[in-house]
Amino acid sequence: MTSLKEICRGLPLNPLPENRGRRKGIPHAPVRTPNLTAQEKKLALRNALRYFPPDIQKKLVLEFAEELRLYGHIYMYRFFPDIEMRAYPIEDYPCKTKSAAAIMLMIMNNLDPSVAQFPQELVTYGGNGQVFSNWAQFWLAMQYLSEMTEEQTLVMYSGHPLGLFPSHQYAPRLVITNGMVIPNYSSRDEYEKMFALGVTMYGQMTAGSYCYIGPQGIVHGTVLTVLNAGRRYLKAEDLSGKVFVTSGLGGMSGAQAKAAVIAGCVGIIAEVDEAALMKRYKQGWLMEISNNLDHCIARLRDARKNKIALSLGYHGNVVDLWERLAYELDTTGELLADLGSDQTSCHNPFSGGYYPVQLGFEEAKQLLSTNPGKFRTLVQESLRRHVAAINRLTDKGMFFWDYGNAFLLEAQRAGADVEKKGANKTEFRYPSYVQHIMGDIFSLGFGPFRWVCTSGDPQDLATTDSIAMSVLEDSIRRGGKATSHAVVGSQARILYSDQRGRVSIATAINRAIAEGRIKVCLFPLDMETSGNYRRGEVINGGFGLVLDGSTEAEERAKMMLSWDVSNGVSKTHYTPSLRQNAEGLIVQSVELHSYAGREFGFLISYFGNALSEICPFKCLSN
Repeated sequence: MTSLKEICRGLPLNPLPENRGRRKGIPHAPVRTPNLTAQEKKLALRNALRYFPPDIQKKLVLEFAEELRLYGHIYMYRFFPDIEMRAYPIEDYPCKTKSAAAIMLMIMNNLDPSVAQFPQELVTYGGNGQVFSNWAQFWLAMQYLSEMTEEQTLVMYSGHPLGLFPSHQYAPRLVITNGMVIPNYSSRDEYEKMFALGVTMYGQMTAGSYCYIGPQGIVHGTVLTVLNAGRRYLKAEDLSGKVFVTSGLGGMSGAQAKAAVIAGCVGIIAEVDEAALMKRYKQGWLMEISNNLDHCIARLRDARKNKIALSLGYHGNVVDLWERLAYELDTTGELLADLGSDQTSCHNPFSGGYYPVQLGFEEAKQLLSTNPGKFRTLVQESLRRHVAAINRLTDKGMFFWDYGNAFLLEAQRAGADVEKKGANKTEFRYPSYVQHIMGDIFSLGFGPFRWVCTSGDPQDLATTDSIAMSVLEDSIRRGGKATSHAVVGSQARILYSDQRGRVSIATAINRAIAEGRIKVCLFPLDMETSGNYRRGEVINGGFGLVLDGSTEAEERAKMMLSWDVSNGVSKTHYTPSLRQNAEGLIVQSVELHSYAGREFGFLISYFGNALSEICPFKCLSN
């Protein structure tokens, strides 16, 4: 078993670790089909080999070529670390600055099998939300972080560590950018090629920025979304007996089950991947599971009648669930669903983010790798059926909304009936949670604020819960109490608050550290988003800040949190002409804060060996 000290020494080259390939017993990312030309395959190999000296390259070139052929990407399975991947207490990491140790903790948390969707492919959530592009980058980044001082900054471009650069103690210790491709070349097909070439990477919102904290990171937002949808569209303050139907129990979507129960409603969540469903069930995020639609309908009716808060995971395709609900409406006249949404990874519908109803899960994965064109056809047919069933229910009074996952956009592209009559082409018949449900709250600067107790001690998290509760009192009492034990991976928490609340909580926690009530430093996280979760149509920015009890940390927290919230509010209120509707392109600019920078993935990939010029070793010529 490899130790943290060994992880931080850099790539293990002498001797090379044994190549054990894909591990059995864990979920794996779908096979990619980037359709590279022969010349592009050579470029992909050169870009992968650039991390290794020439004598090692000769040993690796054939196996890397085989990975590219079999999986559509070079993950470097040989270098998958033989270590229990999790967030270790911050004191365990070899480092010269606690800021670097906190970042290492977050990286390993993102790759923890209890947290990550496809841990061996370095995917945290969303089907393709990468932490790194390959395992060489993981080893190099950990080495750089262990060596970093308070006068250096590590720069990361789509998983690739450019190196440590001289800076100063007030500069960010880490600057990251992911997937910043010139928009004209940010199509899905171009992205697949660029990812296979190793020159860009889709980091989602918090995977490639190392800020993901598990399903607890979205639970408060999901609760508020469900509650506000009920208040605004059902005119209901109490959701007891109301039924919420949706899909997805993965990373971000995994919070839906817990959120439904906290909101007091009956949540029925479909999930095609049994591994994802069982993970949430074993972690306590999901109360019941069933693969039988008759049982699901019976259980739904009982919970609805008796106003029992319930989360029921249906192991099957959500289209089957929606069509069964439509059938019940047609045959009994009973509308069994009040609220509906969808959290399949529709930003990535043809590479495993959405599975067609016509095939079983394993059969669909096989077709995806052998006949991606046929898979695409079935996905679009499934989306049309998906929307038809939803439309049938909404015509009778159910309320449905898009969760920013590109569901309506992909349904429109598939020819489904989602257009809003008399509106422009970017408007849909169903609203988005951002602009129509949570928009008024966001425009007031009321949004998510996260923190991680880097000691790994649950008691530290309990103390921070108490501090946050005392600061915000009634506004978070219900959500905070209900989720106090819902922790996956690192000891982390999220709540929604305005600018004053965020600053007050951060400063109160920092003072608790100074007083010794919390043992070690915290790592608060703040994110800002414009648009939906789709490449080419969204920019995310944010920062992480270490609290260590010092006066300097408190001042930094005040400045950075105030800036982040006030900047977002200012743009919302003073640039309305730049904002469009739910599914439209959001063209307002977003400051990237400590993630500042630009990445021209297109220029890198199409100008041949540009990447090899910034790497430690020259690559083999062919």
